[in-house]
Amino acid sequence: MKNDSGIDSSNGNAMGTLEKKPFKVQLGLSGTGASIPWQQRPAGCKDVVWRHSENPVIGRHYIPGAQGIYNSAVVPFGDGFAGVFRVELRSRYPHLHTGWSEDGLVWHIEPQPIQYAGDPEVVSSDDYAYDPRVCKIEDTYYVTWCGGKNGPTISVATTKDFQQFTQIDNAFLPFNRNGVLFPRKIDGKFFMLSRPSDDGHTPFGDIYVSQSPDMIHWGKHRLVMRRGGGEVGQWWQRTKVGAGPIPIETDDGWLMIYHAVMDTCNGFVYSMGAALLDIDQPWKVLYRTNQHVLTPESDYEVTGHVPNVVFPCAALCDATQDRLAIYYGAADTSSCVAYAHLSELVEFTKANSAVF
Repeated sequence: MKNDSGIDSSNGNAMGTLEKKPFKVQLGLSGTGASIPWQQRPAGCKDVVWRHSENPVIGRHYIPGAQGIYNSAVVPFGDGFAGVFRVELRSRYPHLHTGWSEDGLVWHIEPQPIQYAGDPEVVSSDDYAYDPRVCKIEDTYYVTWCGGKNGPTISVATTKDFQQFTQIDNAFLPFNRNGVLFPRKIDGKFFMLSRPSDDGHTPFGDIYVSQSPDMIHWGKHRLVMRRGGGEVGQWWQRTKVGAGPIPIETDDGWLMIYHAVMDTCNGFVYSMGAALLDIDQPWKVLYRTNQHVLTPESDYEVTGHVPNVVFPCAALCDATQDRLAIYYGAADTSSCVAYAHLSELVEFTKANSAVF
């Protein structure tokens, strides 16, 4: 079944119309020219976060040869949106590709991976790269991802136009995952959330925050929050936790949407939670949801290359309209969108909190 954009919505395959459009971005614009994706809460739904009705918006075969496109990041840019996407072809070796969209739902994804400029001892175009985040700080977009160059650890690149990228030194020693920058400096320093890890996907991981004067030298690594919750009647985040989209600044603190994992007799289950961090000291957790706000239930979340995964990586916020569009990977296969009212999610987090 094709929609008006030329996308086969039954399996996420790209059709000809989308690929023929130009790359419509303009250098240096703030990205206020397009409305973020939005659908009203379905009738009868009482959930604080609800799914886009036509998920997945990017299916596993969205570009030729793709086996999965998921756990990807988008930001407002120019007269629409730009993104960095985790793409796996038939080798299943992950690389990052750029993309653009006029509405945040129908995407053109470049068929070739990003190639980086920079010091040859730093650049890692041929190494694996996955789970990117994109953060605009002042006039520069920073891309962070889990990279294979002396990794896995947090790789970093900069861009101003999403066409030329310069890779800089890794932020941390191996092993580390989920590098998520704050969208502005705090007390003159860059801040980044991460999850120190090991070299495998084992039950291991708490969220830390680090700071840097220059995006190169990182230190003052402080614990933000641990996995667990059994002592307060929770299992959904007992195995590991990791930061998701770029934190959103609110009057009540930094809204950090995160993924949380529990181990079951049938493997891991990845759900979505939310926390509020202190504005000036973001290692201090003010509130933390005592229940997930989204968990694998739809077929495309339950079934895929890795079943039972909801993995948030990006969020578009329109504070004036009180709207939030959350991008997440589903079952390590496809890319999806969910919605929330920003004020409701903040209040829900405060009203349903257990900090441990």
